[in-house]
Amino acid sequence: MGGNQASECNYKVDAPYPQVRVDGQNPVYACEMLSNMADNISEMSDVSRYLYIATVTRQKYRSISTCFHHISIVEMHHLDMFADLAWLLGAEPRLWSGQTRKRWWSPSFIDYPCELPALIAESIKAETAAIHKYSRQANTIRDPNIVAILNRIILDEERHLQIFSEMYQQI
Repeated sequence: MGGNQASECNYKVDAPYPQVRVDGQNPVYACEMLSNMADNISEMSDVSRYLYIATVTRQKYRSISTCFHHISIVEMHHLDMFADLAWLLGAEPRLWSGQTRKRWWSPSFIDYPCELPALIAESIKAETAAIHKYSRQANTIRDPNIVAILNRIILDEERHLQIFSEMYQQI
C-alpha cells in the first residue's frame, strides 16, 4: 500500500448509528450480545487482533499499521454498543459468553501469525465470520432496535472486509 493510502481510508461507513435501545429485557438476545462482545467471533477478538497487527506492522508497514489501528477503534465502538445492548437486555456486560455456563473471553481466541499475508488473511476471515454471525442474528432477532444496530455494524464490517481484501491483493 502506498504511503498515504491507508491513512486516507474511510474506516467506517458514513452513516449514523441507530440509538442504542431495546424493546425490553430478553435473556436470549442478551446472550447473543454477550457473544458479540466476547466470544471467538467477537468485537473483543477483533480489537485484540487489530491491536496486535497494528503493533507488529508499525516499523515496516506504517500505513498498514495505521489502518489496523483505526479499524480497531471502530471495533471498540461496536464493542461498546453491544455492551450497552447486553446491559439493557438484562445481562452483566462482562467479557464472557454463554447463557447458563459462562466462558470468559481469552486471547487464545485469536491467532498470532507473523507474516503479513497471514495477518491480513486472518483479518479477512474474521470480518467474514462477523458479517455472517451478525446477519444471522439480524434475521432471527425480533427487536427492530437491535436489528437496526446489527445492520449498521454489518456495513462497517463489510467496509473492513473490503479494505483488507484490497490490502491483501496489493501485497
